[in-house]
Amino acid sequence: MDKILFLCTGNYYRSRFAEHLFNYYARKQELDWFADSRGLAIERGTNNVGAISIYAKNALQERGIIITGDERFPIAVTLADFHTATRVIALDESEHRPLMSDRFPEWEDKIEYWLVHDVDKTVATTALGQIEQQVLQLLRQLG
Repeated sequence: MDKILFLCTGNYYRSRFAEHLFNYYARKQELDWFADSRGLAIERGTNNVGAISIYAKNALQERGIIITGDERFPIAVTLADFHTATRVIALDESEHRPLMSDRFPEWEDKIEYWLVHDVDKTVATTALGQIEQQVLQLLRQLG
């Protein structure tokens, strides 16, 4: 199976939503792909409460995707994660390219970047809608 790795800063909101949404639709379409997600700077998520953002959880539930009580907590990306992924997508180039340059410079230009801002710049419903559009387009490309 091929693997998509979604990256955001804290692996709490955007990348988790993308991961769950992708996996839900990939299973429905019987694609030979799955998604995982990681954070580039999870130490910055000091205000993150619980395993996954309530914005992501609610938006997934609205789409019929249920998050169970045993949902994992955010995980920091490691070099090994890049090597095991077929494609890597960071969700906000303006925010994540500098983190890639600082922490994984050898991978900075080898990954894809979208442009979906965090809640400090874009309301959650807009950002998650943008992610959904991008994920659905990605699934069409892979299918």
